[in-house]
Amino acid sequence: MLLFNGANCQVAGFAIATVGWILTTTSMGLVEWRVWYLDNTSLFPSGLVCVGMWKVCIYHHISNYNRATFCHRYNYRDTYLPLDIRVSQNLLLVASILGLLGRASLIFVLRNACMGVLWKNATFIPFVASGILNLAAGICISIAVVWNYHSMMNEEGITFPPSLSIPFKPNTQEIGNAFLVACLAAFMMMLSGLLFLSYKFPMVSQVHPQTSEM
Repeated sequence: MLLFNGANCQVAGFAIATVGWILTTTSMGLVEWRVWYLDNTSLFPSGLVCVGMWKVCIYHHISNYNRATFCHRYNYRDTYLPLDIRVSQNLLLVASILGLLGRASLIFVLRNACMGVLWKNATFIPFVASGILNLAAGICISIAVVWNYHSMMNEEGITFPPSLSIPFKPNTQEIGNAFLVACLAAFMMMLSGLLFLSYKFPMVSQVHPQTSEM
């Protein structure tokens, strides 16, 4: 009970880290990192293109109610991908693994607490380890987010294969929902990391020997 009474903020940190890790893995699968809007030309039809970290999806307007959708998944042999996407793929993978290891460290703490093991190495060190792992995961996500935003603001193009019929640059573009999810994931992972790093090992009461008066 001493562990839980002195670490209420770490309990909240566990919930924040769990949600942050879920958002991290979710952002990896979402395709709406960059949304490209295309005007109708002789070479490319009108519509929009969603550029994600692992695939690109094309939406062409056929009528006022229907849209044709085609998605192309990347692989590591695709040399046309810009450096920011290739690095961000690895950063998000590393962040997901680090977040998973951080949660495993917290589960180790809870297991020790339930078994009554409250010595310092069983509680304090796993909390610090989890804090470092979650903080590192948040930094990895932040780098991917900032780099993606920088590329979009500079209107950097992507040389997709001709078979996809996607121009090098869109007419207009904006950030998508996946970008916002990743921002929230980075914030929650770093917040949980700081909470775990602020953990103080509970001080147990010390027993002072009494001297008998002669």
